[in-house]
Amino acid sequence: MDDKTILNRISELVDEEHRLRSAAQARESDTEGERVRLRELEESLDQCWDLLRRRRAARQTHGDPDAQGVRPRPEVERYLQ
Repeated sequence: MDDKTILNRISELVDEEHRLRSAAQARESDTEGERVRLRELEESLDQCWDLLRRRRAARQTHGDPDAQGVRPRPEVERYLQ
């Protein structure tokens, strides 16, 4: 997966997240399914951003960005902010 593909995926996920949040605000409530989907979107976004950062770091250190793969959600979610 190249950087452009990752950035496009990030854009798609953000758009879906905004749609869900807007719909929930319009109803002034959200469903359990929406909450679950929002959590999944947040985790997927974290994975995408992590992969993009690691690809860029590999490129800057003359490594192979294509050698970087998506890390599992539990691993990415345990990072300290």
